[in-house]
Amino acid sequence: MTAKIVSLKLYNLISEFSLVIVFIIEVIIFSQLSPYFLTTDNLLNVSLQASITAIIAAGMTFVILTAGIDLSVGSLVALSGVIATSLLKIDASVFIVFIISILGGILFGAASGTLAGVFITKFKITPFIVTLALMTIWRGTAFVYTEGRPIWELPKAFSTLGGDRILGIPIPTIIMFVVFIIAHIVLTKTRFGRYVYAVGGNLEAARLAGIKTNKILISVYIISGVLSAISGILLASRMNSGQPNAGLMYELDVIAAVVVGGTSLFGGRGTIIGTFIGSMLIAVLRNGLNLMNVGSYVQQVVVGVVILLAVLMDQLRQR
Repeated sequence: MTAKIVSLKLYNLISEFSLVIVFIIEVIIFSQLSPYFLTTDNLLNVSLQASITAIIAAGMTFVILTAGIDLSVGSLVALSGVIATSLLKIDASVFIVFIISILGGILFGAASGTLAGVFITKFKITPFIVTLALMTIWRGTAFVYTEGRPIWELPKAFSTLGGDRILGIPIPTIIMFVVFIIAHIVLTKTRFGRYVYAVGGNLEAARLAGIKTNKILISVYIISGVLSAISGILLASRMNSGQPNAGLMYELDVIAAVVVGGTSLFGGRGTIIGTFIGSMLIAVLRNGLNLMNVGSYVQQVVVGVVILLAVLMDQLRQR
């Protein structure tokens, strides 16, 4: 009996820290395969590359915790970036235009999340269908709005948001850490966070307990929309242009980061810290494969396999 208890505790310990163990092994492997991997410049580059999708993944975590999904995030990145950069063309002072541009992109993200939440809660359409439709609509709108051409010749101040550094750390990386700290506090220290887990664990039980489930569901899609818009603005700033084809296939990396991070697709279980580690794991994986000159198509295959293995592990843990 004692041996069984010890083995069970050991299994639970390994399960709890399995993601960290995998991440450490991944870092060790790539550091041995490439002498450039553990350099300061490369590690900062990894954090910069991860920041855009990681911020979106933080919002996606809220959605998946409620047993939902948001497939519109990639298209929302493009359209929010396009809206923000187009507002920079307003004839006013640089500071006012800068604020209007950022607020415009974020407000559109919030509006998109609200629209998705309303269709899901009021019309009882599954999140997959609603967000799949919005994914197509927003991508098409981005191309129609720009007539298929990038928005160029932006104020130099705009590029500092995604390109400059503070104390040697890229600004998008700093924003990423701030987002994850706030998200962690919200999910672990607030009533709203507890309600998110409750709705994902059992929607009907949460409703009978007096939780306004529709408001919670709409709120998580608004959070996802706002964070996707912020990422879209940061990406547009990095590229110093509004690109209607930005954010293509971001859904894959974002969902991979959340699921690999241990958040259950069935809702009610997961952590924002797990999503952060999952985001870093995917970013390190892509960076390491790039250093090894592995093609982008092969990278897609590898990431797909990682998602499949993560879902399989989640199923085995539940059993």
